[in-house]
Amino acid sequence: MVNDRKIAIVGCGFVGSSSAFAIMQSGLFSEMVLIDVDRNRAEGEALDIAHGVPFASPMKIYAGDYSDVSDAAMVVVTAGAAQKPGETRLDLVNKNVSIFKSIIPNIRESGFEGVLLIVSNPVDVLTYAAVKMSGLPEGRVIGSGTVLDTARLRYMLGEHLDVDPRDVHAYVMGEHGDSELAAWSSATVAGVPLNDFCELHGHHDHKATEKRIAEEVKNSAYTIIEKKRATYYGVAMTVRRICTAIMCDEKCALPVSSLMVGEYGLDDICISMPTVVGRDGVVTRVPVDIDEAERAELHESAAALRAIMDKVDFEA
Repeated sequence: MVNDRKIAIVGCGFVGSSSAFAIMQSGLFSEMVLIDVDRNRAEGEALDIAHGVPFASPMKIYAGDYSDVSDAAMVVVTAGAAQKPGETRLDLVNKNVSIFKSIIPNIRESGFEGVLLIVSNPVDVLTYAAVKMSGLPEGRVIGSGTVLDTARLRYMLGEHLDVDPRDVHAYVMGEHGDSELAAWSSATVAGVPLNDFCELHGHHDHKATEKRIAEEVKNSAYTIIEKKRATYYGVAMTVRRICTAIMCDEKCALPVSSLMVGEYGLDDICISMPTVVGRDGVVTRVPVDIDEAERAELHESAAALRAIMDKVDFEA
């Protein structure tokens, strides 16, 4: 039986521990189990985070193993080899698919019936691997996708236009990585088309600005990794946001990565698209109106992922 107040996090590195810390403060759960190949690391992180509980909501936080995930409402997988300076997310694929072969079957064999959230990179490929290895209904396996990329885009547009980024509505779609695309044609600010809003504020060089901001969004992780060796705070807030959407059954639109079954002409591939997310994971895709050039970019992004996936053995 699923315990709606329980979550498990697999992987206690920078991303996993930061995500656990963010989730502890969310009030969404009353029980959290941390799992890591280094049991001492998991125990240390659990103790450290638990000491903040008196300033948040009551919560049982402890280190455990895969038998502890059987009744969890959600399992968040952050485990994997870290992205190194100069290394793309797709360079990680073979190392991390191998690691998943020691993780996902254990989750499956525990009897887990909740929602599986994949955060490890390359997230689109690993979400596909989790779909194939977990035995869960495809809609209950989702990746964090371009939710963080989209937040970065909204933040940078907010800075550019001197407006609250929460009023910026724009998506990054495709691969969470080098071939991602910003869907400029559907972007709005407070309901006003982006270009119209820009012109109201004296910004007229749309193409050059779009190119600059899109490159800054795409390269954000590389910039942060170069300066501090890892990204984790933004990812942790992304994990918390997705968990909130699921556990509160918000049915909100987030650009998560999930298995395509014909949308935009894409099939049998996990890629990030605006998706309505609720208690059981994927509710439906949002048919965002993108122009022909963006549609072509989306298919190029899918092709880049497919070229990698075709070289990977996904059998657990």
